Amino acid sequence: MIDRLYRWVLSLSARPNAEWALAAMSFSEASFFPLPPDILLIPMVLARRDRAWWRALICTVSSVLGGLLGYAIGALMYDTVGQWLINLYGLQEKAVQFHDLYARWGLWVILIKGLSPIPFKLVTIVSGIAHFNLVVFVAASVVTRGLRFFIVAALLRRYGQPIQDFIERRLTLIAFAVLIAIIGGYALLRYV
Repeated sequence: MIDRLYRWVLSLSARPNAEWALAAMSFSEASFFPLPPDILLIPMVLARRDRAWWRALICTVSSVLGGLLGYAIGALMYDTVGQWLINLYGLQEKAVQFHDLYARWGLWVILIKGLSPIPFKLVTIVSGIAHFNLVVFVAASVVTRGLRFFIVAALLRRYGQPIQDFIERRLTLIAFAVLIAIIGGYALLRYV
């Protein structure tokens, strides 16, 4: 089943509308969606390594724009949508801790958390709650999200065939590892 899903995503990545799906996933992940865009970015870059930089740029721009939505949710709609999202992911205590961190380390929180498996939506929403400087928020988001997606694209572009061979031989293991990383990111947020 996982192999069929992988092959399907790989075949979709060559279609003209695939980049719109990648943009939508990157945008939504930065504000409300639980799955990272890497799930689409990796097979899309493997399918078309010549478009690696373009696809990393799509992820970066879309993620920053989605981050602005997350910021707006925190700044303008925290009592309704923002609180609901924080509760949905069980991150009430972490949101309070993040808010306290922003008072002293706002820029560093964005830079570090934007590269980690910790959901970026928490960073964007809490940035809005804290009314963190919007220009600094956008600049830090461009840097951290750009680094994340361009590093993935560079590795896949350079070592794509061996990576693809490895993925295809160990697809179930990798799917399980990705699932553990996603769950681990949420668990890290919730319990650490």
